[in-house]
Parts: sequence; structure tokens; C-alpha cells
Amino acid sequence: MKKTPLLLIFLLAQIVVFGQDKLVKDIDNDGKKDTVYVDVTKSTIVCRLSTNNYKPIQSKPIEILNETSGVNSTKNGFYFSNDWMRAGYRNQFRYNAQTKKIQLIGMSRYEFGNAANDGSGESSVNLLTTDYIGNWNYYDEAANKGKGELVSIPTIKTKMKFAVINLEDFSDETYFNYAERCSDLFYTHKDAKKIGSRKKK
Repeated sequence: MKKTPLLLIFLLAQIVVFGQDKLVKDIDNDGKKDTVYVDVTKSTIVCRLSTNNYKPIQSKPIEILNETSGVNSTKNGFYFSNDWMRAGYRNQFRYNAQTKKIQLIGMSRYEFGNAANDGSGESSVNLLTTDYIGNWNYYDEAANKGKGELVSIPTIKTKMKFAVINLEDFSDETYFNYAERCSDLFYTHKDAKKIGSRKKK
């Protein structure tokens, strides 16, 4: 009998945790409530729209799904967040009235880097305008008279194009593709920064 209160507390805690994974709001702008949630058993993002008779529209499996992953409301839709110890990302979705699809319209990511914060920073890309902005740092061991210091790379502003990605197309690969392209920009601008610093000397 003594175990009953503890069991109830545990069950209530589970309800609270999983409740944070569910978002109820009008996604398709028809005045009726829709539902978006993370299916932890299938590792997918699921959306049930009133205009689709609440049939499940789901992403592809997200293999690396953290316990804190979930969906949150934005002004025009929702975003899915997935965070780890020293890195994480967000993916913003919005209903497209013309295609009647839940479309990925933006992505952002951050990293704390290693213990010296090498590779730390953040970036974002607007898939509708293709605008990319990145603010990254690297640790230069030769800087500060050989004592080393964290160096900020000038803000990276460029274009980054993606094909149209809807919720049912979304998976880990979507993020990893973005992260890889972001990494390429980081190393390109890091090398340019180092060369520029050497010329000043």
C-alpha cells in the first residue's frame, strides 16, 4: 500500500513529461484545433489536421531523439526541437495553404564546441528566402602571444538553398545535411580569418 502514492506520483510525472510533447492549436487556419506531437514509440513528429479529417501526417523516423525533444508553438505554426548536452537544433514548420502540406520553413542549430569552445556558435537558415546567417568561434592556440584564445569569425551571411521539404519528408538526414553544409562554411571562413590575421602581423 505504501507504494501506491509513489506509483501515482510517477504516473503523474509521466503525464506531465509527455504532455509537453503535444501541441494543440489551429495549424491549418480553419478555426478548428489541430494536434502536433512527438510519437516517442515511433520516433516521429505527428500532425493531425482538421482539414485532413485528423488523419496522421508524420515525419520519417528521427533516429537520434532526445528525451527533451518536443514541439512548441510559433506565431504561424510550430517548431520541433532536439537538444543534446552541447548541441541542438530547431526546425520550424508552417501550413502551406496552396499545397495543403506542413512545410519546413526554417532551421537553426547551436554548438558549444569542445572544452575550449572550439567550434561553438549558432546559425539559422530561412528556407523560403534561402538566407543563411552563422556566428561561429574557433580556438586559436597561436593567438594571444601563444597563450591561445577564442576567436570570433565575422558573421557569415550567404544563400543556402534547399528543395521543398514537407513534414512527411523530414528526418535526421534533413538536419545532418544542413549541419554538414554549415560546417563547410565554418571551415572556409575560419581559414580565411586565419589567413587575414597572419597578413596583419
